[in-house]
Amino acid sequence: MTVIRQQDFIESIEDALQFISYYHPLDYVKAVEKAYLKEQSQAAKDAMAQILINSRMSAEGKRPLCQDTGIVTCFVKVGMAVNWDKTDMTVQEMVNEGTRRAYTNSDNPLRASIVSDPAGARQNTKDNTPAVVHIDMVAGDKVEVMIAAKGGGSENKSKMVMLNPSDDIAEWVVKTLPTMGAGWCPPGMLGIGIGGTAEKAAVLAKESLMDPVDIQDLMERGGETTDEQLRLDIFKRVNDLGIGAQGLGGLTTVVDVKIKSVPTHAASKPVAMIPNCAATRHAHFFLDGSGPAELTPPKLEEWPEVTWEVGENTRRVNLDEVTKDDIQEWKVGETVLLSGKMLTGRDAAHKRIQTMIESGEGLPEGVDLTNRFIYYVGPVDAVGDEVVGPAGPTTATRMDKFTDMMLDKTGLIGMIGKAERGPATVESIASHKSVYLMAVGGAAYLVSKAIKKARVVAFEDLGMEAIYEFEVEDMPVTVAVDSTGANAHKTGPAIWKAKIADLETALSK
Repeated sequence: MTVIRQQDFIESIEDALQFISYYHPLDYVKAVEKAYLKEQSQAAKDAMAQILINSRMSAEGKRPLCQDTGIVTCFVKVGMAVNWDKTDMTVQEMVNEGTRRAYTNSDNPLRASIVSDPAGARQNTKDNTPAVVHIDMVAGDKVEVMIAAKGGGSENKSKMVMLNPSDDIAEWVVKTLPTMGAGWCPPGMLGIGIGGTAEKAAVLAKESLMDPVDIQDLMERGGETTDEQLRLDIFKRVNDLGIGAQGLGGLTTVVDVKIKSVPTHAASKPVAMIPNCAATRHAHFFLDGSGPAELTPPKLEEWPEVTWEVGENTRRVNLDEVTKDDIQEWKVGETVLLSGKMLTGRDAAHKRIQTMIESGEGLPEGVDLTNRFIYYVGPVDAVGDEVVGPAGPTTATRMDKFTDMMLDKTGLIGMIGKAERGPATVESIASHKSVYLMAVGGAAYLVSKAIKKARVVAFEDLGMEAIYEFEVEDMPVTVAVDSTGANAHKTGPAIWKAKIADLETALSK
């Protein structure tokens, strides 16, 4: 009879969440390296270089790959012959306790992102609990755990549809993916769940993302089952879209497509699609009663030796001196190195600023946005001699609803975030002659090294959503929308979709 110690289970959850916060699965690293080596789009290649460099830095420094250390999702399969040494905690409570310990670890604190009362006050729970836990009772005498930390940027792009039985799933995916934008931080993976009922399809899609990257092996041997053939079909058709790394246009948008399916009603075809971002984080372990799980750290030699250097003609900008006239010269697609002071702010800060302006109160004390840039970020707490913890960009489209107000009322001249802006926001940027700059999502630890000073200047009660002042040195960004409204996330994928089609035509001759 197998007896699982409660403490072993909790400790294993804690260790796994710390482990995945700084170690990419090596299968994902190898897949991105392969994509990097074949990429022909310079913008996409540069983005993947930063992702790979960040990955190695995080592994070396044991600090988070991404500032969004995710919502914990855990699949627990308990063998029917398993007994527990204590029964005063449920499996959900044990996972929560492991999560709490992992996210409040003083050596590597992880960002608490979970809010209670989601339709109301949205108060941060401070320890990233509760986790989302799926529990199955299965045959056997072991406990199997698959655990992931899923970032909000990719989770927010999840899609679900009830197709007709005769509808083409691949066609729906190819039609839907471009509408998701780049907030899910490609190159990543797609998890697709098919069958059952609506909620079952969504759980299947999430569980499929726990599987290793193996599409290249599948391509070599060929698909045998319907699901395998569908994986290959979707993989090709999605990459043919030319969306590319960070949505800038390129050869690789996904490094794998995962599918899980179960039987469904004769009248139904439920399909859910959940993307995984460049900060892919998951672990898989078993408990057999012999103690906590042992997770073997990968060897640093297994990471590729990738370097990234800016060109000689790269524009260098002093944020303390830049004016609105200066930014009129910046062109879409241009790499810019930022130095000087910038302010930060994301959803909660923007909403509070809007309320203060509308009430006539004005901006909070210490916040002057005249001729300044705002960086959409919620950083991880610093440890040791760090100025700030990992501090990569959050999805800019969530701030679209506030952008016209910010540009019109505050004197702001530029914004920094990740992914695209909506059409109305691009028009507002152009009409205000401002700019939107893009930092690479999935390179948070690398970005944080450009931040030399950091202090909270307003809304300290908002925690990671407070307004900070960062002083940066040579922070790399790309002009994603220039002052004329030219938009890299629109032109890049269109160019590369056409180039890929031309390449295939040439190869078929």
